[in-house]
Amino acid sequence: MIAYIEPFVHENDAESRPNDVVVDSKENDKETTVTRGLDLQLQGTIDYGFTGSASTDFGGMRHAIPLAVIKPASPDDIALAVRGAVRAPNLTVAARGNGHSINGQAMADGGLVLEMRAFDDYYFKVVNIGGSHYADVCGGALWEDVLERCVPFGWAPRSWTDYLSLTVGGTLSNAGVSGQAFRFGPQTSNVTEMEVVTGKGEIVNCSQNQNSELFFGVLGGLGQFGIITKARIVLQKAPDMVRWIRLVYGEFDEFTRDAEILVTQRDKGDSFDYVEGFVFVNSDDPINGWPSVPLNSNQWLDPGRIPAAAGSVLYCLELVLHYQNDEHPSSVDAVVEKLLGRLRFCKDLKFQVDVSYKEFLLRVKKVEQQARATGIWDAPHPWLNLFISKRDIADFDRVVFKGMLKDGIGGPMLVYPLLRSRWDRRTSVVLPEGEIFYIVALLRFSRPYAHRGPAEDMVAQNQEILRHCKRSGYNFKLYLPHYESQEEWKQHFGNQWMRFVERKEKFDPMAILAPGQRIFSRRTQNSPSY
Repeated sequence: MIAYIEPFVHENDAESRPNDVVVDSKENDKETTVTRGLDLQLQGTIDYGFTGSASTDFGGMRHAIPLAVIKPASPDDIALAVRGAVRAPNLTVAARGNGHSINGQAMADGGLVLEMRAFDDYYFKVVNIGGSHYADVCGGALWEDVLERCVPFGWAPRSWTDYLSLTVGGTLSNAGVSGQAFRFGPQTSNVTEMEVVTGKGEIVNCSQNQNSELFFGVLGGLGQFGIITKARIVLQKAPDMVRWIRLVYGEFDEFTRDAEILVTQRDKGDSFDYVEGFVFVNSDDPINGWPSVPLNSNQWLDPGRIPAAAGSVLYCLELVLHYQNDEHPSSVDAVVEKLLGRLRFCKDLKFQVDVSYKEFLLRVKKVEQQARATGIWDAPHPWLNLFISKRDIADFDRVVFKGMLKDGIGGPMLVYPLLRSRWDRRTSVVLPEGEIFYIVALLRFSRPYAHRGPAEDMVAQNQEILRHCKRSGYNFKLYLPHYESQEEWKQHFGNQWMRFVERKEKFDPMAILAPGQRIFSRRTQNSPSY
């Protein structure tokens, strides 16, 4: 399935210091002011005119025009840009990966946007340290490129996102979740070292043992403490092939029971290598219904085999087993049948195919190509991503999936369990309480209408879902969060808020970085404490 994957108004300060750089907003003066004032002697380029791609994102609901777009040639360029922004009391800096944010998180209204893809090929190396293998990659590299470059060595990252046209630095700044996370944790749990440019413009190497506060702060830190320029990613032996399976369920309790059984097995041989799930509409709707389940055009979901007691929506458990080319098909069949034997899916509604490991991991690329051809990819995507506790997921299903969303959302509705113990509590990510919690990803695709009505309706429904979660007292957190006020951010972080603020004061005291998150306002030397 697909992974999930307001203009920031700068705070103006009337006071200035002798070394301050005042950035003139007049179009004709932009280049002169920035070049002379900031003195950015970059190896890369600065574009003051064509900033269109940096003023929007995949969500398509926010727009903010930057002062300039910088294409850095190295981490030194990034550090220079940040240090230049520090000297300008109203400048901010946003790192933009592949533009896949949803709510303007990678924008900088009137600030500097760093196109991290510009030096995605700056550095790559597979290293063997004490018998363990790692990939040293640029923060601007796409995960699909990491895959392509690691597999020839016989290795691959352990933890992925569903969609791989995302940058390494982008997903590590959030979490990075897919069907492998129940075993290996999110991508933030599968990096051992990073090179980071802080909000002071310092290039710092960090790990669990070196500059650890920065290391854990940046992981899941929403870009607030530093820009990831390099990362060392944990690898595993890459399989050749996968058995890709989808199982249909009529009842939510049976679906969650089986999913939780699979993700809590201690022995690797007692589960699959990938476990996800999704909700689909009990109808022939081509996008939301029965046709969305089969894995190829030769398969068909026979509605006559759906249990008579099934309601408005059904559930699908999506599983993958890795194997090598030299394994006999009968041995793969035996393992699969053993693992499926204890599950309570509708026995006549099982779909499976064997594909290469790379083909499976790049499965969403085909969806992207189709969506681009129809214009849907460039239309607004008001996605909503939640982490919900095990305690509340059944009630969420009853009210939201079976009620509010019973007719579908025009895209995938993911839901599957994750384990809190696979996440490092020292990172900046916040999670619901309890060992088992669920990710819910409502990946809405709107049609390319000329007006904004349909997208606005989707946003309104998202807000209705969030109001229900709050009224019902659900134990939940937004994933890929976005809020309009600092008070909401305080509620989001809860008892971790002060730690988050202390990290901000330490690594980005002027609030230069990631203004599009709308957590902190740009500060000056005379600003009060956070």
